[in-house]
Amino acid sequence: MLNDIICNAVLMYAVLILFVRLMGKRQLGELEPSELIVTILISEVAATPISSPEKPLYYGIVPAAVLFAMELVLSLAMAKSVRIRSFLAGKPALLIAHGRIDQSQMRKNRFTPDELAEALRSQGALDLNDVEYAVLETDGKLNVVFAPASRPVTAGQMDIQAPDAGYPLIVINEGRVLTENLKILGKDENWLEKALRSHGLSSPKAVYMMTVDMAGGIFLSPRER
Repeated sequence: MLNDIICNAVLMYAVLILFVRLMGKRQLGELEPSELIVTILISEVAATPISSPEKPLYYGIVPAAVLFAMELVLSLAMAKSVRIRSFLAGKPALLIAHGRIDQSQMRKNRFTPDELAEALRSQGALDLNDVEYAVLETDGKLNVVFAPASRPVTAGQMDIQAPDAGYPLIVINEGRVLTENLKILGKDENWLEKALRSHGLSSPKAVYMMTVDMAGGIFLSPRER
């Protein structure tokens, strides 16, 4: 009995990992209503063969596969039809427009002033006077557009040619040197040793995390003793 439970749990875990990977990375952090429902239902049907080992494994796999297929069909339908997407996922709501709070949208989306202030703070907006627009997205996140006077000045506005440093890559991860990333950056371990010495470190083992961009910019965090 115990062996059956363990085997069923391992197999269902592998199947669910496969389904989640096939659904795409977006679903991992941003669940639409239909995706949330499918996730809950799949977790329920997957528990059946684990908690009841006398039942065949397909009692969990088949319903999970059906739900997964339905989610794929719905995702394709939403991608092709604006009406279907609006019906299933809703539309973004402007909680703040032109610097003014839209109280009807606040009530419609059951958003309180406290929740609005908290969401704005998480976006770095401490003063509501700095906010031109606040959009409540369909996944429940609040995106903020600052007023022109409160937006950071860009290099383009100052007519400055900003160098493109590229995307920083991790070259040391908890003491381990990632040689593939070093090759991508056009660096070698001799360069790495010199860079570590310039920061007063003699070995990669003393580094918790180190990143390097294409321009040679370094971020280094030593390991805590």
